[in-house]
Amino acid sequence: MDLIKTIGDEDEVPDYSETSDEEEEYQPTKQKKRKKKDFECDFAFASSTQDYNKDTWNDIQKYIKRNVKSKVDDKILKARKNLKKEEVEENGDSDIEDEEAIMGNGKNNSDSEISLSDDELKKDTLKLKQKRKKVKKMGLIKKESDEEEEEEFFEDAPPYDEKASFYEMNLSRPLLKAIGAMSFVHPTPIQAATIPVALMGRDICGCAATGTGKTAAYMLPTLERLIYKPLSGAPVTRVVVLVPTRELGVQVYSVTRQLAQFTKIDVALSVGGLDVKVQEQMLRKSPDIVIATPGRLIDHIRNAPSFSIDQVEVLILDEADRILDEYFQEQLHEIVKQCSRTRQTLLFSATMTDAVRDLASVSLDKPVRIFVDNNQDVAFNLRQEFVKIRQKYEPYREAILASLVCRTFHSSTMVFVQTKKEAHRVHIMLGLLGVKVAELHGNMSQPQRMEALRRFKDSEVDVLVATDVAARGLDIRNVKTVINFVMPPSLEHYIHRVGRTARAGRAGVSVSMCGESERKIVKEIIKRARNPVKSRIVPVEILEKYRKKVEKLEGEIEAILKEEEAERLLAKAENQANKVENLMKEKGKGMGERPREWFQSTKERMKEKERQKLGKGESEKKKGGKKRKNEDEEGELEVGKEGRKRGKKEVGDAAESRVKNEMEKVALLQARMAKRKGQKRRMNAVYDPANKVANGNVGGKKRKNSAFDSDLTDVSNRKVKSLRYDASKHKRDEQRNNKSNNNKNNNNKKDFKKPKRWK
Repeated sequence: MDLIKTIGDEDEVPDYSETSDEEEEYQPTKQKKRKKKDFECDFAFASSTQDYNKDTWNDIQKYIKRNVKSKVDDKILKARKNLKKEEVEENGDSDIEDEEAIMGNGKNNSDSEISLSDDELKKDTLKLKQKRKKVKKMGLIKKESDEEEEEEFFEDAPPYDEKASFYEMNLSRPLLKAIGAMSFVHPTPIQAATIPVALMGRDICGCAATGTGKTAAYMLPTLERLIYKPLSGAPVTRVVVLVPTRELGVQVYSVTRQLAQFTKIDVALSVGGLDVKVQEQMLRKSPDIVIATPGRLIDHIRNAPSFSIDQVEVLILDEADRILDEYFQEQLHEIVKQCSRTRQTLLFSATMTDAVRDLASVSLDKPVRIFVDNNQDVAFNLRQEFVKIRQKYEPYREAILASLVCRTFHSSTMVFVQTKKEAHRVHIMLGLLGVKVAELHGNMSQPQRMEALRRFKDSEVDVLVATDVAARGLDIRNVKTVINFVMPPSLEHYIHRVGRTARAGRAGVSVSMCGESERKIVKEIIKRARNPVKSRIVPVEILEKYRKKVEKLEGEIEAILKEEEAERLLAKAENQANKVENLMKEKGKGMGERPREWFQSTKERMKEKERQKLGKGESEKKKGGKKRKNEDEEGELEVGKEGRKRGKKEVGDAAESRVKNEMEKVALLQARMAKRKGQKRRMNAVYDPANKVANGNVGGKKRKNSAFDSDLTDVSNRKVKSLRYDASKHKRDEQRNNKSNNNKNNNNKKDFKKPKRWK
C-alpha cells in the first residue's frame, strides 16, 4: 500500500490555487433573449396537499379587498403601436411581419428585447476617483466628544462569539426547526450579538448594514419569549412591531410567519391601504404579535373597542431613525403613552442619527448599544459609480438615464427618483422605449404597489422606478443595480437607497447622477468609501442620440398624462356622487356609520400637515394661486393647439424645469434637516450626561452608579473612609458658606449709613 509522503522543508509544492476573478466591467451589451424553459431543474413533488397549498410568503391576500389593475401599461403599449405605425408609414415599408408585430395582441411586443445599433454599443469611459486626505483637528475633537457622550447613555454589549451557531443560543426546538426550514446556516454578526442580550430582557439600540438579517435578530428572541406565555387567561397582545412603510410591514409579517410556523403564536398585520374590516377581525382575537404602521395602529386603538396595547411587553421599532423622525413624532408619543412602562424596547436601523436625543424621547431604560458596523458605511461588496453632469447638460438627465438602462443595466435595476410625479413620468418614458418597467410610489393604491413589487421580484419586469418609499428595509433578491436619478438629501438616505443591492454577501452596483449643486454629498460619500469609487462618462454622441429619442416621445408622454388626468377627475366625480347617494340611503333608513376617531383634533392635524410641508407658506400660496391657475390654463391651451408637435426649445425648457423641481425638493429636505440639527435640546430636571459637553466638561469622569442598600451594607475600609470623607467635606463646606455669609452681612452693616434728618 502506497503511503503519502510528508512534505519536507525544501520540497517544491505545485501551486493549485485558482486565479481570482477579474472585476466585471459594466459596459453596453446587447440584451440576451431569455429561453423559455419547459421544465424546472429544481422541481420537486410536494409530500402532501397541505404542503402544496401552503405558501407563507403570500399570506397577504386575505387583507386585500380588491386587486386594482393599472391601465398605464395598456396605454404605453397602445402608444408604442402608434409610433411603430408612424415609422412604417414614414419609411414606406409594408412588410407582413411588421404589420403582424404591430397589430398583434401585445404578447410578442412585450417579450421583444431592446434592439441596439452598433454605434450605441460604444463603451463608456470609467475613471477611478482618488480620495483627498485632509485632517481636521476640530472634527476629530467633536467626534471624540460625541462618542464619550454616547458612552454615558449606552452600555456596551458583552463580547459575542462569532463562531457560535443558532443551536448554542438557548432557542427552543420549534424555532430551530423553522431556522432549518428557512435555510439559515450561520447567524450573522448582528444576530449573534443581539439574540443573547435580548433574551436577557435588556433594551437594545442595534445598528448594522442593510441586508444583514436585522428582522430575524429581533424576532427570534421575541418569539422565544412568547413560546413560554401562560396558557390560562384571556389572550393578550404582548408584542408590537412598528415599521415606517407598508411594504416593510408586509415583509416583516411574512418573515415572522415563517419563523413562527411550528409554534402556536398568532401574528396580525395592520398597515394602511389594506382592508380595515379584516384587520379589525384579526385584532379582535388579540394576537400575540401585531406588526403595524404608526397611523393605522392608532386608528385601531381609537376605533376598535376590544383592542388595546396596555399589556404590551415588547415594543420594537424597525428603521428606528425614520420612525423617530418628525413625520411620526406625534403618533409615536401617543403609542408610547398607551404601552406598559415595564416593557422591553428594541430599536434597529442601518443608520442611527442623534441617537441620544431620540432614544430619550422613547424613554429607554439603560439601553445596550450593539453597533456591528459603522452606521455610515455602505456594503463592502458594493461598487459605487457616479455620472458627473455639467450645468449645460442638466436637462439631459432623462436621456442619460435612458442610455444607462437601455444600453448597460438591462435587468434587475431599481431607479430612485425624488417625487411621485417624476417616477410616473420616467415609467412612461422607459416603457415607450421598450423597457419592461413598473413603478412604486405613494400615489398608487396598496394592491397596485404590492403587485408592482411582486412583478419585480418574479422578474416579470426588468426595472422598478420608485421613490424613497422603497428605500427602507425591503429585501428584494437579485437586485443587481441601483440608479439614483437625483442625489438624495443626506448620506443616510443614500445608504438606505444603495442598500437595496449588495445584500447578504452578494455583489451589486450603484450608479448616481450628480450635478454641480450635489458635489458636497458626493465628496462625503467618496471620503467614507472603503472600496475605490469610479466615475462613468457617457459618450456625447450617445447622449445626443437618446436626447432626440426622448424629445420624440414627448408628445406621447404628454398625451398619456392628459388622458390619465381626465380619467382621474371622472373617477373622483363618480366617487363623490356614490358617497352622496350612500349617505342619503343611510339617512332614509335612519342608521349611519359612526365616524372614525383620531387622537388629534382637525385643527391640530391641519397644523401638523402645514408644518410638515416642504413648500412655501399658506399665505404665499393663496396670493399666487390665481396667477398659477391662469398659467396652467394657458399651458393646457398651448398643448391642445400644438398637440404632439413641440419645438426643441420648449421641450428643453420643460426638461430643465422638471430637473429643477427635483433639485428644489432635495434642497428643501436638506434645509429642514439642517434646521432640525441646529435646534437646541430641551432642559431636563434630572441628571443628563449630555450636559457635560454643553458645559465644556468633555474630559470629565463618568458618574458612578450607586444604590442605597449597597452603600449601607458595604463595610470595607475604602467605603468607610469615603463616607467619612464625604461627611467631613460636607461639614467643612457648610462652615465655609456660613463664614462667607457672616462676612458679607458685616460688610453691609459698615457700608450702611443713616439718612440725615430733615431740618
